[in-house]
Amino acid sequence: MNQIRHRSAVSPLRRSVENRRPAVAAPLPTVDDAVAALRPAEPLHCLRPAVLKATARRFVSAFAAAVGGDVLYAVKCNPDPAVIRHLWAGGVRHYDCASPAEVRLVRSMFPQAAIHYMHPVKNRAAIRAAYHEMGVRDFALDSQEELGKLLEETGYADDLGLIVRLALPKGKATYDLSGKFGAPFQTAVELLRAARVVGARIGVSFHVGSQCLDPEAYVDALAIAGTVIEAAGVPVDVVDVGGGFPVSYPDMTPPELALYMAAIRRGIEALGLPAGTRIWCEPGRALVAAGASLVVQVERVRGDELFINDGVYGSLSDAGVPAFRFPCRLIRPDGEAAAETKAYSFWGPTCDSADRMKGPFHLPADIREGDWIEIGQLGAYGSTLRTAFNGFDQARIVEVADAPLLETPGHGVERRLPGGVA
Repeated sequence: MNQIRHRSAVSPLRRSVENRRPAVAAPLPTVDDAVAALRPAEPLHCLRPAVLKATARRFVSAFAAAVGGDVLYAVKCNPDPAVIRHLWAGGVRHYDCASPAEVRLVRSMFPQAAIHYMHPVKNRAAIRAAYHEMGVRDFALDSQEELGKLLEETGYADDLGLIVRLALPKGKATYDLSGKFGAPFQTAVELLRAARVVGARIGVSFHVGSQCLDPEAYVDALAIAGTVIEAAGVPVDVVDVGGGFPVSYPDMTPPELALYMAAIRRGIEALGLPAGTRIWCEPGRALVAAGASLVVQVERVRGDELFINDGVYGSLSDAGVPAFRFPCRLIRPDGEAAAETKAYSFWGPTCDSADRMKGPFHLPADIREGDWIEIGQLGAYGSTLRTAFNGFDQARIVEVADAPLLETPGHGVERRLPGGVA
């Protein structure tokens, strides 16, 4: 059927000519240097390789020290191949994938990677492709129907890893994830018993919610997992504590990473698991948020409202209805900005009045049309949630040497401005 065509929702980010990899790598520019050279009229994503590598090393080391476990990067958070490559350089070897496209991407880049298909509801074609074509053996599930699909579409394979996703009560995370997935208590018990009969390895998983600001939430969730395991009466091979590890935003400063690791260690120790039980986690935001920023251009100033060339249908979805505030700063290559600041809201470039980011975003009071604004902490879900609405789907990407705009406590990435000035 020749009339069928496939198109991604978003055109790929275009890499700047200046950023193509030469035979001998040149020093990376700063964000300010890149803006001065490119004068971008389209959104510019600024990727920080050193930050991504350092953050990955810190997290992988901390989780290994706490529970000897494996860190599964949640690919949905940012599937840019450069991001995946830099996380690999930082020590990440396991990947939490949720679609055939994510599995295919990771497998094409790193054939030896350990890929875990952690979406609890998959269509049959996706299961077949993952198992038979791409070598995936670990699958999440939260229903008897899903267990049946997995067995049927893998030909009742004897090498499956079956991870039962547990339901959790509504928590206090910024993004609650308790409504869509998760087997209730009795269902989870029955699934573990059934999985033990047919699976080469079985386990439990849960998710405390995205941007979780309470380390004790992991202790509580592990206690629930313990009651399920005990009631099932079968040994498990894997306990997956999921994601939810937070990062800093202007109005959110989470506890240090070490406190989360200590809480998970306490929760695991209380379960009395047999030696050899693997402990997994699935960080996304915590690994990549600080690793990229977005540069936008001001197209109009209307009082305390700024019209910019990206918005909620682009890279700033979280600044819309969720009302995340992001660190930001003015970039004006040709002059100094006023010392006085002002609280602004943003309008995105589309025709939709819902394309609004109320902020407040604090910037110099003399901001004007043509200025650029760097918005930080957008390595997580910035490029991923972009759409092609209204045709505003063009953006560029450049790798830079800058530190993050905002540091998250205990992540081991120092906040230093270009030139070494603290």
